[in-house]
Amino acid sequence: MPTIRQNISYAYKRSVKPYRASIAHIVRSVAVLFLAALLLEVFVFNYNYFATLSNKPINLKDQIELAKGDDGLFRLTAVDHVMEFKNLNTEVRNIRIDFDEHQPAQNLRVKVQFTDDAHHTYFDSTEYTVGVPEVDVSTYVTESEYINLNTAGYVNNLRIEVVGDEVTYPIKLWTVSLNAHCPFTFSGARFTAAFGLLLLCFMFRPRSSIYRINIVENPRRSKAGVIGMVAVEMALVSSLLFFGSNLVGVATSSYNFGSWDGTSVVNTFEVGGDNAQQYAELARAMAKGQLYLDEEPPQWLQDMPDPYDKGARDEAQKETGEAYLFDVAYYEGHYYVYFGVVPVLLFYLPFYLVTGANFPTAIGVLIAALAFILGCSALLDRFARYHFKRVSLGLYLLLQIPLVFCCGILYLVKFPTFYSLPIMCGLAFSVWGLYCWMRGRLSKHACAWYLAGSLCMALVAGCRPQLLALSLLAFPLFWRTYITKRRLLTPAGAREFACLVAPYVVVAAGIMGYNYARFGSLTDFGANYNLTVNDMTKRGMNVGRLAPAFFAYFLQPPNVTGTFPFIQAVDFSTTYMGQTIKEVTFGGIFACLPVLWILPFARRILDLRRRARSTRTIMGVIVVLLASGVLVALLDAEMAGILQRYYADFSFMFLAAVVLLAFIVNENMAAGSTAHVIGMKVLLVLVALSVLYSALLCFVPETGWYSDIYPWAYQDIIETAQFWT
Repeated sequence: MPTIRQNISYAYKRSVKPYRASIAHIVRSVAVLFLAALLLEVFVFNYNYFATLSNKPINLKDQIELAKGDDGLFRLTAVDHVMEFKNLNTEVRNIRIDFDEHQPAQNLRVKVQFTDDAHHTYFDSTEYTVGVPEVDVSTYVTESEYINLNTAGYVNNLRIEVVGDEVTYPIKLWTVSLNAHCPFTFSGARFTAAFGLLLLCFMFRPRSSIYRINIVENPRRSKAGVIGMVAVEMALVSSLLFFGSNLVGVATSSYNFGSWDGTSVVNTFEVGGDNAQQYAELARAMAKGQLYLDEEPPQWLQDMPDPYDKGARDEAQKETGEAYLFDVAYYEGHYYVYFGVVPVLLFYLPFYLVTGANFPTAIGVLIAALAFILGCSALLDRFARYHFKRVSLGLYLLLQIPLVFCCGILYLVKFPTFYSLPIMCGLAFSVWGLYCWMRGRLSKHACAWYLAGSLCMALVAGCRPQLLALSLLAFPLFWRTYITKRRLLTPAGAREFACLVAPYVVVAAGIMGYNYARFGSLTDFGANYNLTVNDMTKRGMNVGRLAPAFFAYFLQPPNVTGTFPFIQAVDFSTTYMGQTIKEVTFGGIFACLPVLWILPFARRILDLRRRARSTRTIMGVIVVLLASGVLVALLDAEMAGILQRYYADFSFMFLAAVVLLAFIVNENMAAGSTAHVIGMKVLLVLVALSVLYSALLCFVPETGWYSDIYPWAYQDIIETAQFWT
């Protein structure tokens, strides 16, 4: 029997020794990139430190005319929150407002005005000019206290005012300085981000070896690369979710400490208010054998002739002082949850039965997101290995990254609420269902794979019914086998077909029974009884809503600004003379995701596939994906409205079609040819821009997110990104 040392030696000779030169090259390259990121952090990202080394600071403490406290610190108050310094007659490159770091943290809006050689009076914005912009200064972030000024010659008078209504006074201040020395700061997050971006640039450079690793001919190396990328993606998604701590709902001694119970290793707590506990309350009700929520609707709601009129509800609530639950289904004197029931059965009910506590919704979103990344990668790998012969690891990764990061799941993870959970679960079930179907098509044990795949696809109905459109892919995937070749008429084919259909029948029966028990209808999910901003019972379908929705979802350009995160909510206008349900959105997918610009060439690309292969499976899949994407987007607009989280309902379909089209083009180009090289470079740029947009969207400040709850801490992110200000 070989010894451990012999086993290690054998493994080394077989797995490492043949690739020593490549491994050494990679190690050297990574070391160089690490050094480059280090140099960027030290010398570029700390530009202000080096730019202010020669400054001669001027302390204006003696000129501050504010009241002092017993601690010797100046006090800015609601009455006196302006500091003015006159007759300075000096060059001013920057100012530092030195707030006391031990006071309660808050973000302050500061207005700075000055007179200089070009302005003998304070100046503001006019019709033709923009004055000195107001800046955010965090009492928690030292870097934000340094404000660079661009003056013309010497400054004579300087005025500093804290503006805004949401300010907690008094504000403690040490002093104000001119021409201060900016501190040297080493940001671990910024260094890691720079290092990661350099690694990506190195990995996907045109001459990279990953474009020479064919995933069919080099299964071990390609699978290692895929697994490595998936691990990184899962870590990034997890980090984004836990970063928004105010929405996570779990606490430890070092995370969300204010909600920690002081004894448990980890405990859960409610986040998002009463409206966010619907799934948890439904689990409690189910544990008692009922399908409606425990909370009793107020009597005035039960007495209303039309309880779905929001204006009338709000008036009645003001008159009685009794609140009602918002965004739940109300039917015959009871509250119901109209969102898909599968997440409750999957997460909330088992968790409640075991622990007696509410399941943290964000953890469910994370689990579903990670499952989606794994399933999406496995599905893409299946197509690449078994339906195309010339897909390289580089091309696979170049398409897998936007498929995962640009399909809308990052926004669902940014807001991991019960609104996001059913969509995320629906996407996860969909990709795994498609993967199982694809495995079954070439497997000797097709029945087991078909059962698993159809069960996943059917469960989508209990999560996000719109995503059932992906079940239409069964037609191009199975039509040729079971209809054209008449396999359905054979005993084996009949069994396989039964396995494809049976899970849909079982799940449909369960959901229909659930609907009937609640609303007396097999097909009524309860969405029409929703107590929301409009009367869903009378919403109906109106063609006038389609054009604004199509523009918003697909064509509207992003609103780009010059300050981090460079993306803002877009404006919306419509000629539809009725009520439009609209939340903030950030542009249409065809305008914001350049990788989708491949789609206009779909017909020509499909012609290439048709000439090369006699089968039409891939072509059918692409057509169904595109048609389903348009259908789902417009149905979302008709049934519910225009919301950013709804982009996740259909973006995946268009991105998946792009992936298959790119595979077809790659299959029909000679590797290394001029056209192939140019095409890869163009694809790289399109992917980079698409992923950049999706990444920046994660940091756009929004109501209810980290930037809104902890604006003083969010300022640290801005200072880290905008190192030059």
